[in-house]
Amino acid sequence: MDNEAITTLVKKYFPEEIVNSSVFRNELTLQVKKESVVEVARFLKENKDMDFDFLSDLCGVDRVEHDGVFEVVYHLYSIHKNHRLRLKTRLPSDNPCVSTVTTVWKTADWHERETFDMFGVRFDGHPDLRKILTPDDFEGHPLRKDYPLDGRQPATLRGVYRKDEP
Repeated sequence: MDNEAITTLVKKYFPEEIVNSSVFRNELTLQVKKESVVEVARFLKENKDMDFDFLSDLCGVDRVEHDGVFEVVYHLYSIHKNHRLRLKTRLPSDNPCVSTVTTVWKTADWHERETFDMFGVRFDGHPDLRKILTPDDFEGHPLRKDYPLDGRQPATLRGVYRKDEP
């Protein structure tokens, strides 16, 4: 199934939920309303013509300085059909929250936890939304553009004392 056919099929079933579509270097991107992410994701996985059975990655993007939003980007792949799709949704910076897709792809569990830890994006309904890369007492979200440039936490928070610190 080519990019045009995928776009046509998805827009047929979700005419109001697909905000935008684009192709760059032969990779299709569909932007979906945040309220419809789970429904569209389930359709992309369960529709036999598309069969996006593998969530290869999920990540956050800080676009607050330019657009006032965070994005969550889902990189999908169909193992049997050998095609790819990028699904994006935009979240307001004052409430970066979207429903979890762990009910569609189990692997979303750790990807969503990483995005929560690094960007502060919350995933409603996630079975175990907690930090995955930083210590529990780490303050802030290190991949946000508003995180301090030196990005240093007090040594006592890290439980490590460096020679160059008092």
